[in-house]
Amino acid sequence: MRAVLLLFALTFVAGCAVDTGPPARTAERFATAVTSGQGDAACALLAARTAARLPDRGQTCGQALNELRLTGGPVLSVSLWGDEAQVRLNGDTLFLHRYDGGWRVRAAGCTPKGENLPYDCEVDD
Repeated sequence: MRAVLLLFALTFVAGCAVDTGPPARTAERFATAVTSGQGDAACALLAARTAARLPDRGQTCGQALNELRLTGGPVLSVSLWGDEAQVRLNGDTLFLHRYDGGWRVRAAGCTPKGENLPYDCEVDD
């Protein structure tokens, strides 16, 4: 009987696992586009408000991202809370939001200011 209860408990926990794949894949695509100089492709993965705030006058979003020289790397961890996600890459921390059309990057180039303090981000909304 214990084995059945344990199996049921493990099945229940596995069934309730949060799917971190979609925000991780969006973060990887963003980091790959940025590090390969494909600013326009990276901008397509930004939240609309973030993309609108990024460029200086006379620049496109893609040009502005290419100038920042953000880093990337493999995904180290994903934290989810509701429609928000933090994806830690080897060289960057990204914050994402889930919209009707999928996950979009709201902030990138983020470094912690200290324990229990907000992040300082190169790109944010």
